[in-house]
Amino acid sequence: MSESKLAGQFFDAAIGLLQRVRDEEAANVADAGAAIADTVAAGGRLFAFGAGHSSLAAQDVVYRAGGFALMNLLAVPGVVGVDVMPATLGSALERVEGLAGAVLDSSPARSGDVLVIISLSGRNALPVEMAMNARALGLKVIGVTSMAYAEETKSRHVSGTFLKDHCDIVLDSKIAVGDAELTHEGIEAPFAPASTVVTSALMQATMAAAAEQLVERGIEPPLLRSGNVDGGHDWNGRVMTEYRDRIFFRH
Repeated sequence: MSESKLAGQFFDAAIGLLQRVRDEEAANVADAGAAIADTVAAGGRLFAFGAGHSSLAAQDVVYRAGGFALMNLLAVPGVVGVDVMPATLGSALERVEGLAGAVLDSSPARSGDVLVIISLSGRNALPVEMAMNARALGLKVIGVTSMAYAEETKSRHVSGTFLKDHCDIVLDSKIAVGDAELTHEGIEAPFAPASTVVTSALMQATMAAAAEQLVERGIEPPLLRSGNVDGGHDWNGRVMTEYRDRIFFRH
């Protein structure tokens, strides 16, 4: 079978976006990495949150080989992914005001911790209030979003603000409104979203920057190894024991 033209176009689009965020967001990624390193060095904890498909990038840095053992998923029941039935309920919950405050109040997050909030549009009540409440509690907030939505859409929060307005550091994914990179004759809707690829890359780049900052300070980054390599389980057991008071996915 010959090569797919559309498949190649998607790879080109994704690579182009990755090059843009690498070049245009370099300083913000370094700042986010430094904020995470500061928190790790000071004995703080790390949390990541995303709703719907934005949760995939949050999950990608939690409890995985090559990742920080201290990164915890701040989960909101019903909005983490498409495992809830009906799937449309998750989208509806993102618009419920007051939910973020209830989640944070019952979570282990406290002043001095870092919370990474991932929301492609940044316009729904949940990520906006999550950022507002987290900062009020004294957390440092890193937002990963597409600034295009703030420029081309209206906020769904009563304040009229977006996620970007309530963050200490913002990483712009550069994803166009609609999150679909391709169009084609005979196909009525645009297709091939790239937000997961780009946002996950931003998250991993940020964690790499954090590791770089820590080692420059003489601190071993609290990394996990693959359980599928020899010695991996022993390594992870040591790390989880050393940092057990800052890891919540094992309780």
